[in-house]
Amino acid sequence: MIVSTQATPSPSPLGPGCALCAAPGVFGPHDPADPHSGLCPACITAGKPTREGLESAVVIVAGQTLAGAESLQLATATPEELAYHLGAVKRSLRSVLQLLAPTEGKHAR
Repeated sequence: MIVSTQATPSPSPLGPGCALCAAPGVFGPHDPADPHSGLCPACITAGKPTREGLESAVVIVAGQTLAGAESLQLATATPEELAYHLGAVKRSLRSVLQLLAPTEGKHAR
């Protein structure tokens, strides 16, 4: 019996895909010194401080929240899980609606 002393490389904890939104593809390794490393072009665009970037970020997070809520099994979910997912969907919906709300003046909300 021959025992190999070479360590096999372990898969990346994040795996292939975007480190933020999990979009499939290869976007390079994650480097903590570079905030855009390992991110897809959509997430990099969303990270820019523009109106389009903010809208993209809100849509990405709302989509992730909705996907998490859709994967919940209602028949077996605990009340805590239901409350968590309902609150998350409510916050995401509020964020999306705030993007659509008309703004008036400098201090309007």
